[in-house]
Amino acid sequence: MIKSIYDTIVKRIEIQEYKITLDKEKAIKEANQMTFVLQELLNETKNLVAEKGFIDKKQEINFFKNIKPQILGKLIYYNKIYRIETSCPAKGGEFYKTYFENELDKLNKEFKEHFVDSDFYRYIKSGREDLDEKYFSLGNIDIMEGLNSFVFEIDPHFSTYYDYKVAHIIADELLYNYIRNRLNPESEGQSTSLTYINYDDMFWTDSKNALIELIYALYAARSLSNGRLAISKISAITETLFQIELGDFHHAFHRMKVRAGSKTAFLDYLKVSLEEYMNKNL
Repeated sequence: MIKSIYDTIVKRIEIQEYKITLDKEKAIKEANQMTFVLQELLNETKNLVAEKGFIDKKQEINFFKNIKPQILGKLIYYNKIYRIETSCPAKGGEFYKTYFENELDKLNKEFKEHFVDSDFYRYIKSGREDLDEKYFSLGNIDIMEGLNSFVFEIDPHFSTYYDYKVAHIIADELLYNYIRNRLNPESEGQSTSLTYINYDDMFWTDSKNALIELIYALYAARSLSNGRLAISKISAITETLFQIELGDFHHAFHRMKVRAGSKTAFLDYLKVSLEEYMNKNL
């Protein structure tokens, strides 16, 4: 259920954002439209979770850590754009610039106060997974942990509270870029939404073991996000990108460690193939 939900969510959000420009003249209307679309998508997802539930704890954690925050984060983001743009007193000039500078200062202060100096923010940014069950399991909300009053309003059947915090991190980071683009004259009139790319014709055609070997090589070399991404997250992203299910990739990797011959057969093959290609194009 979870993977199909994730794929559907990504596709539907990408299709909607492909239509978005967020030009100054269109930002209010487009942000309002996206707010309604994402609210509907969140409600659909909530109903599906209530109806189908989760098959195990791993699926539940993945949903509240990675899937729901993507919808809610974009919802918060577009709602904030709508509120900022409808409150803007000018279309240009120094007053316009001052307004967005103040919004950026406000965002920086709020972000620093609520996230940057928190253990939870460091936990998320480091790609850790050891406290996932505490943060992303239903029924684990601790109202004495210093959380704000919002904790009393959340639906305990569709939130762990921390999924809401991840969503806010996503929203604030997107909003930071949006405001910076508004302050940069060269970027005005350009789209600040994620670019829509059709991945339907891109899929993995080599063996699963080959891809697992590549994933572990990138992880071991700390080539992605300075090594902060967990191997499971790299694997999940790769599965979505290349339209493949790797199954128990940990077990597959341990079998590679004890196989006869080269332990890095695919990487050896890549090296030889690249060298041949280079020599052919001299």
